[in-house]
Amino acid sequence: MEIVLSIFVGIGLAAAVGFRIFIPFLIVSIVAYTGNLELSTYFAWIGSLPALIMFSIAAVVEILAYYIPWLDNFLDTIEHPLAIIAGIVLTGAVIRDFPPLIKWALALIAGGGVAGTIHAATGMIRLKSSAVTGGIGNPVVSTAEAGSATALSLIAIFMPAIAAIIVGGMVVYFSFMIKKKFLSPPSED
Repeated sequence: MEIVLSIFVGIGLAAAVGFRIFIPFLIVSIVAYTGNLELSTYFAWIGSLPALIMFSIAAVVEILAYYIPWLDNFLDTIEHPLAIIAGIVLTGAVIRDFPPLIKWALALIAGGGVAGTIHAATGMIRLKSSAVTGGIGNPVVSTAEAGSATALSLIAIFMPAIAAIIVGGMVVYFSFMIKKKFLSPPSED
């Protein structure tokens, strides 16, 4: 059962990374530093004091940067591959007691896939917000994303089964949203 829960934790954290990259790392760092989360052997550094300081600074800078309307869309573009990598890393960091091949296959497919799907969907939401409001509504989107990253990270760590259900629903919804955007015929306005 513990193995399944660690997979749920990893997938939940990967989903949180889809909203913001550094908030989930900061939360994992805090929880690991306080001894409430055991990380895989090669990822124990995430729970160290230097990492905690680094993730704190990075999270604050990332949050503030997303409140600048033109910069937030630029960050969405460059952070997409980073979100996928971060989803893989966090998933791999929390899945323990698995053969490496299975662990990294899960991290690549589930962690990277979930992070990439959610990040793509939130990028589309931000672009739509920019188009509709001229960027004025983007701080609302940024606040929702930062709050989602925080809440989902905490739920993933402390209530992993609930996080798995939430993530499942989000992935299905966002996948349909992305599919509709790219596979529907262009509208004639």
